[in-house]
Order: sequence, then C-alpha cells, then structure tokens
Amino acid sequence: MIVIVDYGACNVGSVLNMGRRVGGELTISNDPAVIASAAKLILPGVGSFDNGMRHLNELGIVPALNEAVRQRRVPILGVCLGMQLFTNGSEEGQSPGLGWIAGRTVKFRFDASQGSLKTPHMGWNGVELAKADPLVQNLPEDPRFYFVHSYHLVCDDPADPLLWTTHGYRFISGIRRNNIWGTQFHPEKSHKFGLALMRNFIAL
Repeated sequence: MIVIVDYGACNVGSVLNMGRRVGGELTISNDPAVIASAAKLILPGVGSFDNGMRHLNELGIVPALNEAVRQRRVPILGVCLGMQLFTNGSEEGQSPGLGWIAGRTVKFRFDASQGSLKTPHMGWNGVELAKADPLVQNLPEDPRFYFVHSYHLVCDDPADPLLWTTHGYRFISGIRRNNIWGTQFHPEKSHKFGLALMRNFIAL
C-alpha cells in the first residue's frame, strides 16, 4: 500500500485521486504505525518550511518516516514543500529539515536584468532531465508541469538533481537519491504529464 502522509499541509485528496486514477492502491494516514509499515510513501505539502516540520514533529511522524525511508529503504516521493523538507533546512525558517538530502532550500533571487520576474514562480514550465530515471521515463513529449513556489533546492551533491527548470535561472525541479525522489512541481495539478509521472512512481 502507498501511504500519502497527511500532516495538515496539503490537499491530500487530489494526490489520492490521481494515484487511484492510474491504478495505484493508496491510502491517507498520519498514523506513525501505518507510515512505518508502508510499501511506498508520498509526502506532499504546501506552505512554510517551519510549519511543515512543526506539524510532522507534533504528530510524531518523523521517527516513523526515518524508520521507513532510512532503515527499510521504502521509496518515497516528496512534492513541493514535501521535497524541501528532505533537506537540512531552509532560508524560510529556523527548523532543521529531515536531513535526507544534503543541501538547503533557498529563496529565488533575481538580479537587475531579471527584474520583471516574480515570485512565487507560478504556472506551467518545462523540465530538463539531468539523468535517466524510472520516475521520468516515457513522459509525454515536451513535458511541462505546474509550479507554485518561492523557494527551491540547492543540493550539495551534484548527483542528486534529477530535473532542472528555468525561471530567471536554472534551478532543481526534481531529485533522486537511492529510494528518495522529489519534485518541486505538483504532479497532481499537471494533467497528462503528472499522470505519467505518478504511474511511474507506482510501478517502481
């Protein structure tokens, strides 16, 4: 069973509906025992970094996530804030992250020549593959995904980026390290492209 982690930071119903649409067996839970025993995990999220970590800690979910992801090597997909929480921390707050991905989450910064660009980066944008990976195989031609974010990842290890996107400058829009995947965009809002990606995650 794929468990969508509900920590009060996302409309988990839309993720559930997309997963079921492509044939996945998914459930929503914030029960640490259910999370610890999951076959796969999805950590969605919107909002601020500190609030996300606070909710995870208050619900007692972090030890269950660490047991599943670090010890059992359960595949996990982080979405938007969910992926950012995988890092060591964020410029958006003071809380330490989960620390699964070496790096930080930083705010978009544009120079004078890019003054017309705005944050949040919102709407459809393309992706460029950094490396081949089962999560992004056989996507529809010219893959584009839906973004809503003001912060993005900077990874310490150059092997971790999976996807790049350009908004003023090139930033990491997807990651892969061992059993950990993440996307800065929202597959559940990305129509056929998101469906293809979700189908790939379910098939891992």
